[in-house]
Amino acid sequence: MIRPLRYCARGSLMGRGRAKAKQTKVARELKYSSPQTDLTQLQRELSHAPDHNGSDVPAAVDDWTDEDDWRR
Repeated sequence: MIRPLRYCARGSLMGRGRAKAKQTKVARELKYSSPQTDLTQLQRELSHAPDHNGSDVPAAVDDWTDEDDWRR
């Protein structure tokens, strides 16, 4: 038997209780969980970081410059 859709007083569909509860549970776990940070890995990554002078940063290339040529 197919149940008809039921609406609450505000006009929204009812019956999302389990899905909403699960989403709330997952969101709460993500918000309040404290993941273990591997500090030695972080230190290794930061020690090999490039200088702030931009020597390892490639030059920015504007990929959209050719797109405007069709109007000219």
